[in-house]
Amino acid sequence: MGKTVRNRLDSMRCGAVQTHRNIALVPLIAKTDGTFQYCTLNEALANWDVAITEVSAAGSVPELKIVNRGHMPVLLIDGEELAGARQNRAVNCSILLRELCAARIPVSSTEQGRWAYSSSALRDSGHVMAHKSRALKAHSVLRSLEKSGVHHSNQAEVWESVAECVVKAGIPSPTSAMSDVFKARESDLQRCIEAFPCLPGQVGLLAIINGQPAGADVVSRTSAYAKLHPKLVQSYSLEGLLASEPKTITPDAAETRSREFLAEIMAAEARRFPSIGYGADVRFRAKALTGTALVHDNEVIHAAFFRVADANGAKLRSRRRSHRAKRT
Repeated sequence: MGKTVRNRLDSMRCGAVQTHRNIALVPLIAKTDGTFQYCTLNEALANWDVAITEVSAAGSVPELKIVNRGHMPVLLIDGEELAGARQNRAVNCSILLRELCAARIPVSSTEQGRWAYSSSALRDSGHVMAHKSRALKAHSVLRSLEKSGVHHSNQAEVWESVAECVVKAGIPSPTSAMSDVFKARESDLQRCIEAFPCLPGQVGLLAIINGQPAGADVVSRTSAYAKLHPKLVQSYSLEGLLASEPKTITPDAAETRSREFLAEIMAAEARRFPSIGYGADVRFRAKALTGTALVHDNEVIHAAFFRVADANGAKLRSRRRSHRAKRT
């Protein structure tokens, strides 16, 4: 299935680089649209087809219950944030939820300081978690899959990454919630959405933040991507807005960096794991890259790739030690 993902990436073309401040986005344009039909999480929730709750009255941090009452599969993408219930959570992996079914889905908390009901069910927060937190989570989920075959994250790493984001933003957040950071930068993020419009035929983006590749997301269908585009723009842009030493990049240099990053993805090792719903979860690993792709019926429903530390995680551990030292 790694070949299926590489073929999909190879079939796309890069659109003209879009820049705003220290952020550059490369639109990924598809020659053909996917044929497998599904709806996005936001659509399903708006139609009351999907309900997401705690697994029990007591709740469980790493799991939520989801019920699809609709007659169409629902796509939840890696890092999509759900707000409410006992605690805000982010989805640990992309899931193509079967129609007319109930399931438990693996999640990570993005709000450390609350464990009390704010609502009976969870809703779409409107965000995909900030890309650095998302990359850390994806890296730890891969380790969990390799070790025990489950989509668990390192929750302590996720909380620390969210706390670091709150500190960078310099905002009060009583529950250390990632949503508070997005809310505090709402106007700046709206300007980013306006600066990076979704183009005809666009099914993904590749982000260059502070002059370096940050990550890329691809969806099978243009209609689904158009609905996810604002979330993904904000996910990558937030870290750029919080950079202490912003660095700009020219469109030509951004094109070069994007080609290099795509070449790394194409050369990465791929390994297949079971998924929660339809399809298979294909995980990618390279020296400084981690990735995930949900493949079903020979279509790449969603794929995401992130710049990370080396395979041993040495840089990640060094960054965490440095962050802890700053807080002591």
